[in-house]
Amino acid sequence: MAEDCIFCKIANKEISADEVWRDQDVVAFRDINPMAPVHVLVIPVSHIASLDQLQDQSLAGKLILTASELARKLDIDDSGYRVVINTGPEAGQSVNHLHLHLLGGRSMSWPPG
Repeated sequence: MAEDCIFCKIANKEISADEVWRDQDVVAFRDINPMAPVHVLVIPVSHIASLDQLQDQSLAGKLILTASELARKLDIDDSGYRVVINTGPEAGQSVNHLHLHLLGGRSMSWPPG
């Protein structure tokens, strides 16, 4: 755990969040500044600063499969959804804790920005 990391504090239940998933490895919660009707952040419980720091293939798969399961659970799987990982400040990563954005519930264009 990184002491100043807000996502570590959410994972450790020191800060409350609107959780939609929790197991021993992964926590998912609604984004407080949603960019789509469904906008959920999927994070590892352990502190990993970014995708560049991820070494565990099993955890990588679990994060992606959790996003897919949540898309079904949140009923956005039929219409389509997007999973985004921002890595580094130039890409828009604002919290230095690996997180996947699960976005859905509206039409999305390409390229994203």
